[in-house]
Amino acid sequence: MGVATTTRWNHNIHYHPLIRAAVGSGPGRRVLEVGCGAGGLARELRSAGARVTAIDRHEPSIDTARLDPGGVEYVHGDFLRHPLPVESFDAVVSVAVLHHMDAAAGLRRMRQLVRPGGQVIVIGCARSELPRDALWEALAVIAHRVQVRLLRRPLWEHSAPQVWPPPLTYREMRRIARRELPGVRWRRRALWRYSLVWTKPA
Repeated sequence: MGVATTTRWNHNIHYHPLIRAAVGSGPGRRVLEVGCGAGGLARELRSAGARVTAIDRHEPSIDTARLDPGGVEYVHGDFLRHPLPVESFDAVVSVAVLHHMDAAAGLRRMRQLVRPGGQVIVIGCARSELPRDALWEALAVIAHRVQVRLLRRPLWEHSAPQVWPPPLTYREMRRIARRELPGVRWRRRALWRYSLVWTKPA
């Protein structure tokens, strides 16, 4: 059986509560998680009442997720090409996945799959530009040390493939998000992340 997400912490898991709050709770909401890895966030969303489909192209991660499915439908496939039903999800979410693909194409695909009135919610990684982003880098280091040293949250390293450093800068990623998702709420976060939340016009 998989280890509960609540017993683990890293820079991605840190932002799961933001995703859960944006998706909301209650039965019936249909959610797609892009790049689900071992399924921790997907199971959290399912336990809050959502009907969750979770897709990842890394087969070992999907195999691990299926050991503890928790009511989630896991799909092994390429999100950009897999035949998912258009405009059928109340929310499309992803954490630290967009930099593994063409970011503009990824956002366009998310926009296509979410229903009118639904949301695209992303926690993403981008590359800092120095000296422009020096203060953000310092903030991230401090935030990390507070979590690990003061709050004693050991860093959990996942086994999924990693792409580091990310190919796009924060400035480039913000520009792409605003172009592909007009009206998007884009925000830089500590711990080397950004968030974007977009509601599809009804």
